[in-house]
Amino acid sequence: MKKIFNILCVGLVCCSATTLFTSCEDFLDEHKPQATLSDDQVKTPENAEAMAISAYAIFTTAEDINSSFSMWNYDVRSDDAYKGGNGTSDGDVFHQLEVQQGVLTTNWNINDMWVRLYNSLSRVNSAIALLNETDDSYAMKNQRLAEMKFLRAYGHFLLKRLYKNIPFVINENLTYDEYNELSNTQYTNDEGWQLIIDDLMEAYNTLPEVQQDKGRPTRAAAAAFLAKVYLYKAYRQDDASSNQVTSINQEDLQKVIEFTNPSLYANYGLEADIHNNFRPEEEYENGIESIWAIQYSRNDGSTYGNLNWSYGLIPPNIPGATDGGCDFYKPSQNLVNAFRTGADGLPLINDFNDKDYDMSTDNADPRLFLTVGMPGLPYMFNRKFMMEETSIWSRSNGLYGYYVSLKHNVDPALIGSYLIKGSYWASSMNRIVFRYADVLLMRAEAYAQLGQTDQAINLVNQLRSRAATSTQMISSYPNAFGVDIYISTYRPGYSKEDVVKIVKMERRLELAMESERFFDLVRWGDAATVLNKYFAEEISHCSIYSAAHFTANKDEYLPIPFSQISASNGHYKQNIGNW
Repeated sequence: MKKIFNILCVGLVCCSATTLFTSCEDFLDEHKPQATLSDDQVKTPENAEAMAISAYAIFTTAEDINSSFSMWNYDVRSDDAYKGGNGTSDGDVFHQLEVQQGVLTTNWNINDMWVRLYNSLSRVNSAIALLNETDDSYAMKNQRLAEMKFLRAYGHFLLKRLYKNIPFVINENLTYDEYNELSNTQYTNDEGWQLIIDDLMEAYNTLPEVQQDKGRPTRAAAAAFLAKVYLYKAYRQDDASSNQVTSINQEDLQKVIEFTNPSLYANYGLEADIHNNFRPEEEYENGIESIWAIQYSRNDGSTYGNLNWSYGLIPPNIPGATDGGCDFYKPSQNLVNAFRTGADGLPLINDFNDKDYDMSTDNADPRLFLTVGMPGLPYMFNRKFMMEETSIWSRSNGLYGYYVSLKHNVDPALIGSYLIKGSYWASSMNRIVFRYADVLLMRAEAYAQLGQTDQAINLVNQLRSRAATSTQMISSYPNAFGVDIYISTYRPGYSKEDVVKIVKMERRLELAMESERFFDLVRWGDAATVLNKYFAEEISHCSIYSAAHFTANKDEYLPIPFSQISASNGHYKQNIGNW
């Protein structure tokens, strides 16, 4: 089956992987014949199909190592990971985000993601505009429109999580002058989420259950996306002078329950082993748990294929293997400690950070060893590369510790096949945007907040039971390395308050290093409390936090870029707490 994100890049249609079109006119000007085309010649199914594929492709070609749409660069603000790299001056603007000090509206990383995502939305809207003008005899017209509405929702969703107050480009026929009249405060926070939901409902009502081309969203993908947006919408932050959660809306939570109904996911489920979601080999990609994924490939006819370069800064610098690895996005000690389990096999939710995880004495959730590479254990399960407390595993010589992410990296044994060296390291491993585990967690969270505690616990237990069997790569670890793997499930009978804590903890463990953590903390209204506690406790492990402080009603969102406000003719308003 074709991977739809790849078609553009292998030259089967329209343009090369390096060409970015920001409007329908750009696209048509580039590809029209020497003779002038009539409107009827332009508005053909072939051109509409090509524009739709072009819209897909920009979600790979418009990102790079410094602005990954996975958001790992921006998740360094969470308690899951340190920025990493060679030191605080290596990617200094991300260091400023990590410690929440010195962040300027003129910093390049504040504006860069804004520009990349709005370029993506421009490509999507160009496709929608052309599709709307295409003759109704085009059999795929409505389905392609639904796919584009899904992509438009995706672009706006990423922007809204980052900046909160954004202009919504929901009219695909805006003139230049009308575009310049858009405001970033036209809609309340609640209304903004609803605009994204409106696009997704169109997608949900039209998309098929199964797509022939991998990468095109299905009805289940739209359902999972709707559940996520409703979950964000439920935690109301509509006070214009605050980013605090003022209430949790019951109707929105019921919508989460509706769109996570198991009947909507007949073609999906949990992988037998969670690690299968993070393997590049073809037999593991687009598996049963992958509801919608950004597609990457190798050996597709181009020099480097349609590889994922956005993780290029994350591999460690292993001599003779990943020479030049930059060692960014390093798991924190706090995250490692969170995987400790007690004598009952359950997380130490309230006391997990009272001591550091000790491999020789402590019980641990098996997901720890599938998420974090640690000294004394094999890197990417390959015993030729044993991790140690040396500069090989920490370019900063220990400033950011010696842990390494296992969800973003690829076994060095696969260099030349699934791990490729260009300007930076890249792999063909897909990036799953919506996986079934997240659907279960969203459903559990909604049930917990609605007081239906036993239903929430049952869903959490499904994930913990799967975690217990996720040992294909680490079954030898207890005997070979002396680790104690122990995990169990919860019994019913907890209070609502305790179940909410349980679900939040399970979400952290299951989705660790998948760049959800910071956005979850903001969504829950927990960011200031959790992160300031983290800064205070983590100083002994990472001295950069000595001056770190999270300021509530400011640091939850990136500031609106200075250059965007300057160009808006007074139509953009700066986020609260910034200048």
